[in-house]
Amino acid sequence: MNDASASAPSAGGSDGTRGPRATGETHPAGAAGDPAAPGRIVLLTTSHRVAPGLLSWAAWQTLHAADRVLCADAGHPQLPYLREAGIEVELVGGTGPTAEELVDDCAGGRTVVVVPPGEGDRRLTDGLARLAGSGRVRMPDLELLPGSYDLPGARLLDLVQVMDAIRVGCPWSSKQTHEDLAKYGIEETYELVEAIEDGDREALREELGDVLLQVVFHARIAQDDPEEPFTVDDVAGTIVEKLIHRHPHIFGDETAETAEDVIGHWLRRKAVEKNRASVTEGIPLGQPALALAGKLASRVRTAGLDVPLPAAGDAAGDGEGMGEALLALAVRAEAAGVDPESALRAAARVYRDAVRAAEESRDGTGEASD
Repeated sequence: MNDASASAPSAGGSDGTRGPRATGETHPAGAAGDPAAPGRIVLLTTSHRVAPGLLSWAAWQTLHAADRVLCADAGHPQLPYLREAGIEVELVGGTGPTAEELVDDCAGGRTVVVVPPGEGDRRLTDGLARLAGSGRVRMPDLELLPGSYDLPGARLLDLVQVMDAIRVGCPWSSKQTHEDLAKYGIEETYELVEAIEDGDREALREELGDVLLQVVFHARIAQDDPEEPFTVDDVAGTIVEKLIHRHPHIFGDETAETAEDVIGHWLRRKAVEKNRASVTEGIPLGQPALALAGKLASRVRTAGLDVPLPAAGDAAGDGEGMGEALLALAVRAEAAGVDPESALRAAARVYRDAVRAAEESRDGTGEASD
């Protein structure tokens, strides 16, 4: 088990409760009882995203070997589990111990562990820094010991918690439906695409967050559905299962040497999952027309179907046949490995830049004409 989540039997026995049995071990830092030894101050940090009582083994060892364990927060979530493990925690009134008091407590080689609140104790750390920088005080050893720490993705828990509070307490958010939010999902997706095409890393991070908000918001709305509720965990669980199932070369016994092999695995597994009667099923008709044409062409080509395109007619006349001509171009682009939607958007951006350049270089006031 990873140290970040290690727990051991309590002082009462091996019943699976949290906190290790007191062992009487002592920590080698400083010789207790030696009046010349400076001692040791340990700030024990924990993450509110990890269940209380699940501490690293190093944290449990330090707690049991400490001469004093101090905490200023009587409601600290770790306290019941520390006491259950046989650790005596002294509640310090007010704002907690001062830096000077801690230094004095460590005299004689003693070890003092401080369990600060979840947001930390800036007053104490600043005070210790000032004492250490003054050069007038013989400082004990200072140690920041993570008792528990966040794993990647931990801030997603914060997002879920914040979204839940907003859904309950915000007059606007509490009334929104999936239908109300649909337009924002489309808007945020386009803003994400623009950030990608602009190569703007700061905007990319922000827009990814906005898209993620749409997912969490919709999941929170779904949680309130009286007939078919589901949660954000259900959403995450569904995509996890899908990814595992469609990557048998990672999570199973199959192999994939090339990207084409991976796509083959994906499509075969997807076909079994969906059991669709037509390759056109599952293609949203509401997407932009060029993207729709490219997706249809991709499905047809992958399925090995030979489907003639609609006759183009005379596209140079009054517009008749223009759609067919555009469809043919989209199919050609897809066959050549080019996304027609992205290609046209890139060309349009170049054209936009050319328009701006023409506006800046023309004579006159530079005001745009109607």
